[in-house]
Amino acid sequence: MLTNGARVFTITNNCDETIWPAITPGESFGGGGYALKPKESRVHTAPESWSGRIWGRTKCSFDSSGNGTCQTGRCGTSLQCTASGETPSTLAEFTLTNLNFYDVSLVDGFNLPMSVKPVNGKGNCTVAGCVGDLRKNCPSELSVKAGGKTVACRSACDVFNTDEYCCRGNYGNAATCQPTTYSKIFKDACPTSYSYAYDDPSSIMTCQASDYIITFCGGKNQKQCSYHDNKLHCGGSTSVFSKNWMSSLMVVLIVACCSMVL
Repeated sequence: MLTNGARVFTITNNCDETIWPAITPGESFGGGGYALKPKESRVHTAPESWSGRIWGRTKCSFDSSGNGTCQTGRCGTSLQCTASGETPSTLAEFTLTNLNFYDVSLVDGFNLPMSVKPVNGKGNCTVAGCVGDLRKNCPSELSVKAGGKTVACRSACDVFNTDEYCCRGNYGNAATCQPTTYSKIFKDACPTSYSYAYDDPSSIMTCQASDYIITFCGGKNQKQCSYHDNKLHCGGSTSVFSKNWMSSLMVVLIVACCSMVL
């Protein structure tokens, strides 16, 4: 049974490839990391006052002991993350209080489209994220390539390491740290994401008493299934769920529900 402050998080992979979500702190999120196949979802219950981050890892390979590596977003060599991921990576950040704060940040760069959708909350409750694929138009000086293909887009701070791009030193406040040519490219493509450190007004969202759907590679208006208020709600194309505290019967019910709306 959920406590009043507990929130349900549905993490969905709508990409065409397997990704490895990473969550810190991850005690209530499958230990902090796992594989998620295309069109698959997992549902977790975040404890009251949870504050953490979620991102995706790509092209990973782990052995039976959970040791391995990823092309992007890796947290050392571990499947289950206990520390921040390697840049560049698209990052969702949450602070759950009476009023929840959440955002999707490109301050550390971009590796996957990602959105955060509040469910059944009160207040503004705007969808945050970057549903476009910045890898397609990443400036060459920011591109991370593998096999001749851009697999991630670094931030200007990460590449050039200057006070201006990193919002530090004389640029370490909102008055002096202003948008740059590079952050504007990110912002134009993803207007509801953080594009640089002081991009607060249009990027940090608030919602009260909400559950959340975190989607990788999801369309802006794509409908999905989620589990909240102790009920299953299906309205779109997600077809496979697993829930870390539910029986296999619930998995069957979710598959049946979502198949009916395809």
